[in-house]
Amino acid sequence: MIRDIDAIAFDIDGTLYPNLALYRRLGSFLLFNTRFLVCFGKVRKEIRIWQETHPGESHRDFFAWQASLMAPYLDVSCAEAQRLIDEKIYEGWKPIFSRVTPFPHLPETFRAMKESGLKIGLLSDFRPDQKGDIWGLSPQCDVIIGSEESGALKPSPVPFRALAAALGCSCDRILYVGNSVRSDVQGASAVGMKTACIINPIASFLGFTARGADISFASYRQLTRIVLE
Repeated sequence: MIRDIDAIAFDIDGTLYPNLALYRRLGSFLLFNTRFLVCFGKVRKEIRIWQETHPGESHRDFFAWQASLMAPYLDVSCAEAQRLIDEKIYEGWKPIFSRVTPFPHLPETFRAMKESGLKIGLLSDFRPDQKGDIWGLSPQCDVIIGSEESGALKPSPVPFRALAAALGCSCDRILYVGNSVRSDVQGASAVGMKTACIINPIASFLGFTARGADISFASYRQLTRIVLE
């Protein structure tokens, strides 16, 4: 496969670490911020619905737009909504992520991809700096961007095209790795990227695959073997 691509890019949340590893650390935060998180989830859903009716469009200041949608739910000003999102989500989760354990064999995978000559990118629907040095993987990366910076969330084509531009590669020469069929596989496929999706090892053992993905894998050692064959 390596002859068909010039770069490999990864989603972060749920792709570089198991979602359960985060949920286990969110106990007290969830207990004291349930309403806030429910409202934030509704806002993210509103944003994606808007994107479906405005394909390929984006907002110049995504964070201000997001805050303007959040404000009515919290009955606060836009400025206060922005402050609360920063405080509780973008900054508030930083110490939580520092205690999250990523999937095994990630450093080896990133080193192998880099040594093979591939460019490496990261694209997250949240600010990447929320994860610090991303479990030591940042030095291996050529590009690290948040979809919010592009003005749209996945599966909009906007962040995927921004990723390709930052990597200096055409979309059809990029393999995008994620964990969500809708956001990652469908979003990346729509702009012509090849796709890989991490799935549960039991599902993989039973022969299941991620719908629409070019590659379904259950471990990063397996992904490395497939890509570097």
